[in-house]
Amino acid sequence: MTGENRTPSPLQRHIFGPAGLALLIGLYLLTGLIGHDPWRGDDARYFGPIFEMLRGEHLLFPSIGGQPSTDFPPLYYWTGALLARLASPFLPLHDGARLATTLYTALAIFWIARAAARLYGRQTRTPAALLTLGTLGLVLHAHETQPMIALMSMQAMTLAGLSLVPARPALGSLQAGAGATLAFLAGGAPGVILTIPLFLIVVTASPECRNPRASGGLILGLSIAIVTSALWPLLLHYQTQELLELWWRNEWLDLLSDPLGAADIGRFTKAFSWFAWPLWPLALWSLWRMRRRLLSIPTLLPICELALVLLWIVLNGNVSPTALLPLIPPLALLAAGGIPSLRRGAANAFDWFAVMTFGVFAILAWIAWSAQVFAWPPGLARHLTRVAPDFTLRDPSVTALAGGAITLLWILIVWRLPRSIDRAPANWAIGMTMLWCLTIALLKPWFEHDRSYRPLANSLAIALAGERTSCVAGLNVTPSQRASLHYFANIEIEKVTGNTTPCSFLLVVDDHPSNGVRPTAEWQQIWEFRRGGGKQLETFRLYRRERDAGISHLE
Repeated sequence: MTGENRTPSPLQRHIFGPAGLALLIGLYLLTGLIGHDPWRGDDARYFGPIFEMLRGEHLLFPSIGGQPSTDFPPLYYWTGALLARLASPFLPLHDGARLATTLYTALAIFWIARAAARLYGRQTRTPAALLTLGTLGLVLHAHETQPMIALMSMQAMTLAGLSLVPARPALGSLQAGAGATLAFLAGGAPGVILTIPLFLIVVTASPECRNPRASGGLILGLSIAIVTSALWPLLLHYQTQELLELWWRNEWLDLLSDPLGAADIGRFTKAFSWFAWPLWPLALWSLWRMRRRLLSIPTLLPICELALVLLWIVLNGNVSPTALLPLIPPLALLAAGGIPSLRRGAANAFDWFAVMTFGVFAILAWIAWSAQVFAWPPGLARHLTRVAPDFTLRDPSVTALAGGAITLLWILIVWRLPRSIDRAPANWAIGMTMLWCLTIALLKPWFEHDRSYRPLANSLAIALAGERTSCVAGLNVTPSQRASLHYFANIEIEKVTGNTTPCSFLLVVDDHPSNGVRPTAEWQQIWEFRRGGGKQLETFRLYRRERDAGISHLE
């Protein structure tokens, strides 16, 4: 980018310097993080183990509503419980627990930026942070209770450590070893797959690491990672061997039971193309520029990490947005490495595409707000009414003022943003931050109404208030619902095993009216609760057992 490397102006130093970057990251991470209930899906589901730990239960092995949860090892939950306890004088427990996501997202951005500076030079540090911040697939997960963010963060730490090995072998290897250990504690088997092989690849394939000091440091770091990673399984073995066996069995089932088939390639490509935007086009450009240096550390390290992530996705067969989060660190590194060599025309096109993209998204957010307030456009207004029939937006003038201020501030920043190699990445990061802040300002009340299980829990608690029961079984109850009922109403839902239950009460969930799930005639319905509408309709029914009986399903 010729002509862009002159001495930075004071405005450039403020916007692209550490203070401006920290302000942007803080605004991105903290907006919308607090002030709402755990939302259905992962936010409520992964708060469940944190709530149990806050009660002093299941500290070594995660549990949701009293039932073991094998999704993730305990690192994220430990962090969430600690932060929720520290913040409890100021924040509700669920808001404090979400600070763990903020912490791990900030650490991921930090380590990605450090790794980029070590691999490609100091001028790529800011673009790496900005591009990570501007990734489309990160934004929702960076604001919910999400253990996969911890795995992504420790993955980035491992990459940052290995990128330091050529210059400082001992320190880089120790940092990478600590990252691999924590990656295992954050993600289990995926954490091992995404970190441990990198040590062997780097020491055998990279010319920079074939000297005795570098190879010795890498072997030491690998040994430390393997030994320290065994501590949690050993503690679990001595405390509850059954839980260790359950976790180990589920790790292998999750990893190998449903690999990605040829028919799923299109689904993965579609998900990848939007999730990893704008990283993957820049990463392709960077690979083209570095095609003659594929065995050097700057190219080899992110390529191998990307290959390991793709291997894990193929073995696991999961192409959900959550499963794609580990793609961000290697893609962000490759993309940042290509920014300094981006031609002026391409950089300008990338810049303007960012402005146009987020301008269109901002207009769509305003249209969604208009459908709530003015019932225009009528088609969208009818859809919103169908999904949340009893929702009413209060104080629309306040949301309009907040949304207008955010939109005008974004326009002003874009107009005044100085030219620099950081301008295009900055417009993506600023645009993403603007869009998220605008969405929270205009649409948060609707999301809060549609995604919280607090009304359900309160209604169920009232229905059970006069009953003598210590046991409520559940049929089709999701982990998210189970965690919410435990948190809001202190109701632990028991599993139905072998089509029978010893409980006197049974909660049945139908996510669609045509399901028609009913127990046998010995159960009497005493309560019903409907949530949402259209395809989002969920119906909850509570039954009381009149005498001992099994449970049967009606199709």
